[in-house]
This record gives sequence, structure tokens and C-alpha cells, in this order.
Amino acid sequence: MRLALIHDDPPSEPLFRRFENDDVLARLKALDSRARRKGLQALHPKKNGLISIGMEINSRGRVTKNGYGVFHLSWWAQQHSECGDTVLGELEQARQRIRQRHNARLRFLIWAGMGGSAEDKHMYNAVGLLNKGPRCYVLDSTDPAKLKYILADMTRRSGLPVADVLRSTLVVGMAMGMTSYEPVVNLEKLAVLYDRHGVDSRPNILYMTLPDSLLDQFAGKRGYTKIELQPDGGNSTAGRHSGPLTRGSLYPLGLAGVDLRSWIEGTFLTKEQIHTAWRLAAFLHAQGAAGRDKVTLALPKAWEGAALWTKQDFEESLGKSEELGIKIVIGEKLKLANYRSRRDPRQDRVLLAVQVQGWPGPEAAKLLAARRAGYPMASLTLPKDTPLSAYMQFMHYTVFGLGWLREMNFVTQPAVELYKSITGKIHADARKAGGIEKSREWIRLRNSPHQARYRHGVTLYYDHVAARAPAAGGAPAIYASILAALAARGESEYAELTFFGDTRYSPRGRALRRSLDRAAELVFRSRLKMPVDVYEGPAMNHSYHEMIIGHGRAISTVIISEKMETIPEAGYTAEYHKAQFLATQMALAERGRAVVAIVLRDIEENTLGTLDEFFRQAAAHLRGAKL
Repeated sequence: MRLALIHDDPPSEPLFRRFENDDVLARLKALDSRARRKGLQALHPKKNGLISIGMEINSRGRVTKNGYGVFHLSWWAQQHSECGDTVLGELEQARQRIRQRHNARLRFLIWAGMGGSAEDKHMYNAVGLLNKGPRCYVLDSTDPAKLKYILADMTRRSGLPVADVLRSTLVVGMAMGMTSYEPVVNLEKLAVLYDRHGVDSRPNILYMTLPDSLLDQFAGKRGYTKIELQPDGGNSTAGRHSGPLTRGSLYPLGLAGVDLRSWIEGTFLTKEQIHTAWRLAAFLHAQGAAGRDKVTLALPKAWEGAALWTKQDFEESLGKSEELGIKIVIGEKLKLANYRSRRDPRQDRVLLAVQVQGWPGPEAAKLLAARRAGYPMASLTLPKDTPLSAYMQFMHYTVFGLGWLREMNFVTQPAVELYKSITGKIHADARKAGGIEKSREWIRLRNSPHQARYRHGVTLYYDHVAARAPAAGGAPAIYASILAALAARGESEYAELTFFGDTRYSPRGRALRRSLDRAAELVFRSRLKMPVDVYEGPAMNHSYHEMIIGHGRAISTVIISEKMETIPEAGYTAEYHKAQFLATQMALAERGRAVVAIVLRDIEENTLGTLDEFFRQAAAHLRGAKL
């Protein structure tokens, strides 16, 4: 691995030397070994700074979890060459259970999980690793549309009735949090479908989770098979660290025929390669401390689908500090016209270009132009045929390196827990009230004095930024005024556009995503010169929302449709999903973060046309604004 640092100012070499001088790698291995040999009770956070970086500590100062499994699993696998064969044997047993009970072959895989339990599967699909074997669907939302259109696609592709599709499907539920409720919702609805069609679901449903978690309590009572997440039998990985080496990553890859031995060996990084990762961490830290904390990520074309996983790994791990953050910018073309000049004191961009020898790389001409224009850049070149697992492990070490330099824990996720706890309270209130639309929070939203309707299809709610809004004006003008005020005062340096609903499998959802992509370019990148995340909620809350809630400095626009899909056969409605939409706003507001909501009448073509026009009008109002 070769790393070139361009415009490395302030110089990052002194920061990197700290890793060498403190012999961090040897200390890391020694700490993990001690935790496993002598137990967590033998660890004292005040005596070893690495404990506070990668372990969970309770209010009494006692270590409750070792979070260094992300590195230990690779060290362990070097001594257990049978790991891949063991996983393949387990997958064959899963196939046999389905074959013996239903006389069916395995055709489909549904992975029910959120955030870190799902993003690696999205990545594997996107880069083509799962093209062979059972078709893999990621069920990472409580929007009934996601499951509805997954099932529709399965029946269309197979030509089979739903009962036979269910017999031919392996469902894996995964949750790495004690309180993760979304996989429970989806497994529960799938179990109802199996029951309604008279199909025994026990051979078809597996689950991976922590002991006595919500998922464990539900699935255990149903008699589903529990699979230990880690091949070493341990429990020391966070959800986003489950790839590349837990069963949560190895199972879909094994089913798709990926060479697991080569995949696992790809994570066996040398000391020099790990130090390269820490040299990159030192560069990114130095740039971030100098105010350049927006990292534009450029990947080779074959790996473009890994961008979101990389973003999650960094931001969920390192987004806790209000003083110092790191934003991984993805989903945009390298366009210097959208950047502030290098001489502008508000210039906050740094580029990270990753190349693999022999592969078509990122846009070379534009990267060269950025380099000549003086933008700081890190260029990482990987050897020919480097497996994606090596890239993933390298990035894990880079994230750890940043956490170590910033004295920040890289395994906890307090902002995610905040949003989940609020969701639970709203959902409980809705159940008592007789439905989410009768809940106190939904009524408060709909009766807000801070709302503006645009052409009957789009309603803007701006309760949490009312002080920045003008006294009068149409919805696009109000929205533009809010954005301009936040940007001008430096309160907003980046943005998010998040739709609470399916944007992967539903045709109308995909059309909405295209509308948001257009708005991202027109309103935020072009007019406001700021990066913007376009994504789907609530998966976003479990992925990179740690940065938005923890570090702040964002303007969030969360969007939902009044009319949402249902699956009557399974009793599946969008009640919990709407609670998540409300809870997201409340969690942001509780931390003083700027958030507005847009409620659509529906996501049909006419309404999406109105939404497009809303954003075009907002962009027009921003033209000439003092930012």
C-alpha cells in the first residue's frame, strides 16, 4: 500500500510518529489479550488510555465490553485457517434444513437489520460480490413498502406463489444493540406471513444478536436458530465493525460463492500497512484540526458502492465531538465549482483518493486539477487485485487512529441510543392513543403555527428553526431563508435530505430519491457550496447520524409521505415508522440541531413534480443571498 500526502500542511508527520513512539500496535494487541485472558474486571481505564478508546465503560468506571473485536478477529483468524470452511459448513446445514422441511432449494436471502448490521450487505450488493447464489435483499426499514416490494420482486423473479417463495427464503435477523427494535418488527411480520401461508418458519429464520436483547427475546420464544455472530464465540464487535469478519458478513458472502479463505486473508494487514493507515489518520486529523474536516472520498469505479459503508464507519465512530468532526463526502461528482476557493478561510475540503493498480480509478483529470488548485489530498494506492476486505480492515485501523489521536471512543454510539429511546416513548403513546396520528407529537406537528404549504402537495414544518425564518413568505422562500441564515452564521456547514420510506425497492421511492438527488445538487452543492447527504431514514439514524447529532453544524431536512404502504395480510402498517420520523426531529432538537420537516401528500408523480418545483424555487431565492 502506498500513501502520498499532497499539501500536507500543517505537517502530519509528528502526529504519526506518536504511534511509533508509543508502540500503539503492540499495546493494542497486549490489551486485547489481557482482556480475554483475565476478564474485563482486570482492566483499569485510568492505567491504560487504550481502554477508553475502544471499550465501553459504565458510570462507575468499570469496563463492561471490549470493543476491539474488529481487530482481534483478524489476529484470531490467522491462527484458525478452518474459519471459512466452518462457515461454509454452517450454510450447507441451513440449506439442508430448508430442503428437508420444505423440499425447496434456497433461492432468496432477506437480511433484516439496521445500520451497521445492514450497510455491509448493501455494499456487497453494490460492488457485485453477491451476484451469484441466492438473491440478497436488505430489510433495513420499518416502512411496510420495503418488505412489500421485496416480496413482489421475489415472486416476479421466481414465478412462484408467495408460499413457495417463503419456503425458498432464508431470513437472517441481526441486531448488535440491546434495544434495536426494527429487526424485531420485520421478523414478527415475516413470521405472521409464514403462519398465514401455513409454512413452518423455523427452518428459514436465523438470528444473530446479543444475549437477552429485544431480538433475542422475540426470536428465542419462536424457536428460531441463534447463530453466534463472531467465529471466535466472542461478543466484542460493534455493528458497523461486523464486516468484514463476523458471520454477519461471511454468511451472505459464503452463500454467494465468494472465496472465504482469500477474503479472510485479505484482512491480515502487516505492521507496515497498519502504520500506513495511521499515517492517513494523522493527515486527516491535522487537516480537520485546521478546519478542513469535509473529506471528499473518491473510489475506483468497481468500489464506488463502498462509499456509504466507509462514511458510516467514520462518522458513527467519530461524530461525538462538537469541537472536532470528520465528514465523509460521497455521492457527488468532483466539481471544483462547488468548492470554496483554496484561499477562502471557509474552505473546509480535503480529498481522499483510493486507487487499485490495474483498475479504472477515480476521475484522474479532476483530481489533478484539485491538486494543482492547492486542495489538500491523500492518495492511497492498493496492490493489484486487493480484496475489498483489506480495504475495510485498513479503514477500521484509520478510524481507530483518528480516535486515538482525538482521545475519542470509536465503538460507542450515544446519539443512536437517544433517538431510539425517544421513538419508544412516542410509539408507546401512540398505542395508548389509538394510533400514531392521535399521538401528542403527531398532533403537535400538524397543528404547528410554523408551517407553510406549497401547492397542496408539500407542507414545510419549521418549529425547530422558527427564529431563523422570515415573518412572511411562501414555503420555498421560508426554506431558503432558513438555509441562508444558518449558512451565513456558520451554524450549518453541511446538510442532509432524508426520506423516511423505502427508496431501494419501491418504484415510487426510487423516483423520490432521484428528486432529492436533483435538489441536493441544485440547492446545496451549487448554491450553498456545502456537501449534502441524501439517504433513507431511519437507516440513516443507525448509520451516520452520530455526526449530525453529536458534532452538529448541519441543517437536516426530513421528509415523509402522508400516504404509506401497508401489508394487511401481515398486519403491517407504518405506525412505528412514523414514530421514528418524529423521534428523529426531537432527538436533533434536544441537542440544539437545526431540522425542518417536509410532509408530502403522497409520492405519486404529480406530488414529486411539486416537490421538484419547491426545491427549484428555493434555489432561486438563494441566488444572490449573502452567505
